[in-house]
Amino acid sequence: MKNLFSFLAAFAVALLLAGQASAATLVIADFNAGDKPNNIGGDFGAWNKDEADQTQGCKMNFNSGEKNGSSGFSIQLDYDVDSPNPAYNGFWMKLKDQDISQYDKLSFWVKGDAVAGFSPKIKLELKNSKGEVGRYMLSDITSDWKEVVIPVSQFAGLTDLTSMTEFVIVFDDMTCSAKKQGTIYIDDIAFVK
Repeated sequence: MKNLFSFLAAFAVALLLAGQASAATLVIADFNAGDKPNNIGGDFGAWNKDEADQTQGCKMNFNSGEKNGSSGFSIQLDYDVDSPNPAYNGFWMKLKDQDISQYDKLSFWVKGDAVAGFSPKIKLELKNSKGEVGRYMLSDITSDWKEVVIPVSQFAGLTDLTSMTEFVIVFDDMTCSAKKQGTIYIDDIAFVK
């Protein structure tokens, strides 16, 4: 009987710790299915400033060869902002009005493609249902997988985290001036405590 009580007590503690661990991370998209939607039911895709301008654009694909971890997929973003016109494009992901106020960081993995080339800098945006847009400049992207952890407070312009609508990656001709055409990979997007 004593062994059963010890087992049940240990099991209860394990369940409590597992619940706390999962509450410490809100996985938005791990891309492991190689298909839409994201882990919270939101759509995502590439976007282009001007579909009529064939000198610029962004394309999104699932990639099983370049991923963080041993299984699943990453998102491959092939961008081009080398245009005679003002150029910007990127990637969007719906956040389905998620309340992220209990999380203090955005986390994801990023890697540039050594063969295609890539910009070491990109812009990130978080949007909420009030129409606020928080912006952050990410730099130091390399050709190796790197975990990026950004305090949500660094997204200047956001005052309300209780109803988030969108996560956006922006490639533009000014930020990406070092490499106006290239490829980056994104994986395992989450909000963490």
